[in-house]
Amino acid sequence: MNEAKTMFEARSGERLLETDPADMPGDGHVVFIGRIASPWTSRETCPKNMRAAREAGRGATLLVDPPYRDGLAGLERASHVIILSWLHHAPRNLIVQKPRHAAEPKGVFSLRSPARPNPVGLHVAKLVGVDIGNGCIELDAIDVLDGTPVIDLKPYFASIDAFADATIAGRDEP
Repeated sequence: MNEAKTMFEARSGERLLETDPADMPGDGHVVFIGRIASPWTSRETCPKNMRAAREAGRGATLLVDPPYRDGLAGLERASHVIILSWLHHAPRNLIVQKPRHAAEPKGVFSLRSPARPNPVGLHVAKLVGVDIGNGCIELDAIDVLDGTPVIDLKPYFASIDAFADATIAGRDEP
């Protein structure tokens, strides 16, 4: 059993896919452009979301690999960035999950859990600093483990990325 499968406990009502996507041939040619250097080294201590990460008050660094550093030109103009990460410790064969806080199991596409066929993480972080030469992007916070691979980085535009009226029925959020 690989490390990803042992990090997540099984819960009542959960269902697995017949074929684990981790065992299937790749078809997207996705490359990692860098990795996150974060203070979080275990799943138990890692914040579950960006709000909790900010409340912890610990910054992080996105380290961009040399071939991709020229792509950082102009990024310093942004106040916030969208980071797409590859949550490499998560199982990929769990299709119905039973969250701790939920009464009933739910399909993975209705959850923000890292366990999913393609474990892509989505994070919006405040940009603290950019050093193109060293490929270092300083962030206010992050909710991933140290060493998490990064797929992509984009500027966040509040004018098009934020929806103040977005809701989830049955979810109580302040």
